[in-house]
Amino acid sequence: MTRTVILGMAASDAHVVANQLIAHSLRSQGFHVVNLGACTSIAEFATAYDEHPDAEAVIIGSLNGHAYEDLQDLPAARADGLLGCPVILGGNLSVGSNKEAADDERFHALGVEMILSDPELLPATLDGFRSPSARPAEVR
Repeated sequence: MTRTVILGMAASDAHVVANQLIAHSLRSQGFHVVNLGACTSIAEFATAYDEHPDAEAVIIGSLNGHAYEDLQDLPAARADGLLGCPVILGGNLSVGSNKEAADDERFHALGVEMILSDPELLPATLDGFRSPSARPAEVR
């Protein structure tokens, strides 16, 4: 059975090089990647999930530092059952060089299950989501 993930950049983010590299890497490992590309709204992620309800995760990247603002519709989408799989977030998640633990807490409060800074950890993270008893600890 082919494993499916949904991938895209946050709504205000047009950086797609890393997105394409991640998609290529996951495909080379046997994943079916539904790549929504740049500037993807929560509504577009929800539509893709509706079309691929077997998706193991929604993977959202952000390099411009505005992910928090871009994910404001995530709690409502989760509450409405429009995104029923784990949401993984990665990239540069805040503007400026100072990163604080509170930043991660804000994303978790929005409904993000996992925050990754290394895309090479995606396969192991996805494996962990398949096995709740072996669910990975937060990796940063």
